[in-house]
Amino acid sequence: MSLAHGHPYLAIPGPSVTPDRVQRAMHRTSPNIYEGQLVEMVESLWPDLKRLAGTANHVAAYIGNGHGAWEAANTNMFNRGDKALVLSCGRFGHGWAAHARDMGIEVELLDFGTASPADPARVEAALRADTGHRIKAVLTTHVDTASSIRTDVPAIRAAIDAAGHPALFAVDCIASMGCDEYRMDQWGVDVTVAASQKGLMTPPGMAFVWFSEKARVQCGQSDLSTPYWRWGPRAAPEEFWQYWFGTAPTHTLYGLREALDMIFEEGLAQVWTRHDTLARTVWAAFDAWGAGNPAIRLNAARPEWRGRSVTAARIGGEDGTRLRNWCETQAGVTLGIGLGMNSAEDPNADGFLRVAHMGHVNAHMTLGALAVMDAGLKALSIPHGDGALSAAARVAAGGSAPDPASLA
Repeated sequence: MSLAHGHPYLAIPGPSVTPDRVQRAMHRTSPNIYEGQLVEMVESLWPDLKRLAGTANHVAAYIGNGHGAWEAANTNMFNRGDKALVLSCGRFGHGWAAHARDMGIEVELLDFGTASPADPARVEAALRADTGHRIKAVLTTHVDTASSIRTDVPAIRAAIDAAGHPALFAVDCIASMGCDEYRMDQWGVDVTVAASQKGLMTPPGMAFVWFSEKARVQCGQSDLSTPYWRWGPRAAPEEFWQYWFGTAPTHTLYGLREALDMIFEEGLAQVWTRHDTLARTVWAAFDAWGAGNPAIRLNAARPEWRGRSVTAARIGGEDGTRLRNWCETQAGVTLGIGLGMNSAEDPNADGFLRVAHMGHVNAHMTLGALAVMDAGLKALSIPHGDGALSAAARVAAGGSAPDPASLA
């Protein structure tokens, strides 16, 4: 008998849960796109988008997804034949690198695997070796959506500075914006990309690129830049239509306005704290499960390496896929696939999964998902340690998780 009938819960790393308030804001007839309420409302978005990213500089918005944000950044930062240094900590570092190559950009890839963040010492060495300063920009993910590895952005900035290299610094915050602490100007980032469908709690359809004054000045003559992707008119339009290079994504904009209101009503620092607490709640459960089965473990060994929006984990063998299927079909909870952690041909490819805790998520949603997973482990007779729900509840209640060594 399935108990999945009822309101489903999508615990995947995007599209994230869309709040009722955002849905209601979007549920309206199409507005006048030339004057009046829409134009006035959009004027209020740009200061809040800058505040969200921690910048006083520029932001451009596009009708697109995260890949569109990559293309917008690439077309403005680079000329054909320019060189990028890409730091990969999972699938999406490789994805941004491949996207750049397809656009005629030369790529030097530093691959840090899927279980550890970028090493600042290796970044500094690569930049010191570039004596001719051919590298135009350093590209990295803040949180890789597939591996859930979080890179220390200030440490990478320090490595660039220590090398004395003039490269721009670009950060993919698609999985972290509105979830993990991020301070673009304070951390010395020149270009930041994100999208609407994760921490911004809005349906897919909008991509954002924030850029510094240094980036604006250095990137004004890109031969990859086209009228649609050019960020200058979008950041400082003379006419309203130039924000989008055409018709505005009207209903998505109303949803985004409501989502930003929700973030700042809660307080951005509190949003970061909530995500941190919910992430630690998930980690506590996995530590307890793993105490009874060494095949169950978090992908990132150290807490400081983990993103606060999504957790990648290994269950082992075929059990990751078995557990995901049980949770969805029997209990109505959809977990994320283990994206990019193994090739499809690998016998361990089905051993991975991801639990998202991003955006419009609270304690009962996260604890409920963990309870379903715990029930699934029991129903499928997957070996696991006891006490996961108690450990998770302790963190959610404001305490600390037990030392994993004490659970063994």
